[in-house]
Amino acid sequence: MTSTIRADVPATFPAESATFLLHGPVGALEVACEPADSESEARDGIAVICHPHPLHGGTMHNKVVTITERALRELGLDTVRFNFRGIGNSAGTFDDGEGESEDLARVVDWARRVRPGADLWLAGFSFGSYVALRNAQRLDADALITIAPPVGRWQFESIELPDCPWLVVQGEEDEVVDANAVFEWIEQLDVSPQLVRMPETSHFFHRRLMDLRGAIKNGMREYLPAPRHQA
Repeated sequence: MTSTIRADVPATFPAESATFLLHGPVGALEVACEPADSESEARDGIAVICHPHPLHGGTMHNKVVTITERALRELGLDTVRFNFRGIGNSAGTFDDGEGESEDLARVVDWARRVRPGADLWLAGFSFGSYVALRNAQRLDADALITIAPPVGRWQFESIELPDCPWLVVQGEEDEVVDANAVFEWIEQLDVSPQLVRMPETSHFFHRRLMDLRGAIKNGMREYLPAPRHQA
């Protein structure tokens, strides 16, 4: 997927879809943002969404990422997606989650500049959920969504867990992530995220994307920030 890239970095959140290059830790970061679906229903919040593994075809255009973006935009949040270093028009090379965490932090910094005072929601799919989770507490996220968190593939034991509302969505027939390992990990946590188990669902949510959209909207609706015009 290609899109026109703005020559400037927006100083305010764009009123329509926009893609631009943000100065990142190792060079340009390709960022795409979308305003909330209806300004009259817009909430005082912004969601930043992380994509799956860069070395296995993951980009900000992944279907799970884009359906997550759609769900959050329909809830009234402005949304931001971006390509981790080395993907698309983002500079650099894969850095095993460390550098990608700094990429996320840089994008969050921009989001907070253009939406000062707004709630920050983080979301991610697969590897992106690992990056979102490991940074949620240090970035002071107000809500977190992790889809198919790759427990067993990455170091989850030492992650500082968030104290914000947290939704986990996991397909029961995931062929990439061990679903049982995810369920067992959640049972052992000191915090209790809301878990949505999706039966007959693969890693990439084939034929279940609309169900995923509904799970996100139903699971997170009660945590929405105030309408923007009232905030």
